[in-house]
Amino acid sequence: MGALNLPIASDSFEHYMSQINRFELLGKNEEQELAKQYREENDLAAAHKLICANLRFVVKVANDYRQYGLRIQDLVQEGNIGLMLAVRKFDPSRGIRLITYAVWWIRAYIQNFIIKSWSLVKIGTTQAQKKLFFKLNQTKKVLRNLTGNEDTEAIAAELDVDDDVVEEMTVRMSGRDSSLDVELFEGDDYSLGDSLADDRSSQEELLLEKEEQTLQSRQVRSALEILNEREQEIIRDRILADEPQTLQVLAERFDISRERVRQIEQNALRKLKERLAS
Repeated sequence: MGALNLPIASDSFEHYMSQINRFELLGKNEEQELAKQYREENDLAAAHKLICANLRFVVKVANDYRQYGLRIQDLVQEGNIGLMLAVRKFDPSRGIRLITYAVWWIRAYIQNFIIKSWSLVKIGTTQAQKKLFFKLNQTKKVLRNLTGNEDTEAIAAELDVDDDVVEEMTVRMSGRDSSLDVELFEGDDYSLGDSLADDRSSQEELLLEKEEQTLQSRQVRSALEILNEREQEIIRDRILADEPQTLQVLAERFDISRERVRQIEQNALRKLKERLAS
């Protein structure tokens, strides 16, 4: 699917908005027909029309994340990538509207962009941490409006996490990255980077680590071959992916229940463990 010829330059966002507002919204029947043409005939013109008709919804979603201090143009661009992926995966036979399915992909791409842009050190390493990252400020604001304070215990109770988890995320979100070249004392050549110990591995250790990783990757690939296509896809998206998919997303993709996805995942893991153990 080719990229849209709709650049979002920093000085032309209003022009971009005027362009995408010209695209007509699609009725459900027309949307279904276009989706079928793309899915069954690989009709790229139909896919392009589906994308263009939903670009304004991407902007609407992106506006929900402006409080993180990133350019709206960048948020929209990431959301557009999510929209294009959603169009590629959309199954019209399920009878739902495209935007209902696409909004998850749009939000996922925008949130991943925010996480990566916020700090060189990953803010969120698990789905729970990412959820906390995006819910923390919102919860603080609600409690501040209702009670006049931002008590850690109240926030933790509202988000159903431990107090120390809230405190850790608050600290991590309180500051952005600092340059290692900043002088510790004005006029001194001694920088922050000079004060850090070099704990990097030796060349021999790096070589051994790389060889071990290569061997492990080869073993995993070999083990995956015993699984059927659906089991492989679920394991890759749930276990091996950098951004694991939820049971709900996979249930919608395969048109099965969340419990059935979980059962397939557990059965596939059992097969893999038996294969790797042997």
